Amino acid sequence: MEFISVAAVQETVVYNLPYPGLLPDHPLYILKAIRDQLIVFGTRDNVKKAQLYLLLSDKRIGMAITLSKKGKEKQAIEVAGKAEKYFFNISQLLIDAKKQGSGSSSEFVQTLKLSNAKHKEILDSFLKNLPQGLNDSINGVIKINEQVKKSIDTL
Repeated sequence: MEFISVAAVQETVVYNLPYPGLLPDHPLYILKAIRDQLIVFGTRDNVKKAQLYLLLSDKRIGMAITLSKKGKEKQAIEVAGKAEKYFFNISQLLIDAKKQGSGSSSEFVQTLKLSNAKHKEILDSFLKNLPQGLNDSINGVIKINEQVKKSIDTL
């Protein structure tokens, strides 16, 4: 009888990130940031605001990837931290929406879980590929990601 050994294969999360657009190192980025804040401020529906925060969070993590490829590791981690902070707000918005009688769909919650897993995968790759001196910063962002995962699991 012949035994075949199977190597453990790390699973890659299939979740497509949106195009990030202008990066923080672009001179006109400040206009994009102001526009984003105005849109967030003007969005009153909690579910729509949660969807907007997901989009902004996904765009920021995409920016972090691009910045790290450009060799701007510190800025990449800073932007990844902002991405996770946007993500952190989503679960409270959905809890508030549920209290008001307009809860989110289970499909959106599943999308949140996939996005969170993709963010975790990206942050883990940063931990492996970026300089060792940045490990504390990356670990801080990963902790926020883990808190987000816990809060999403309660939805």
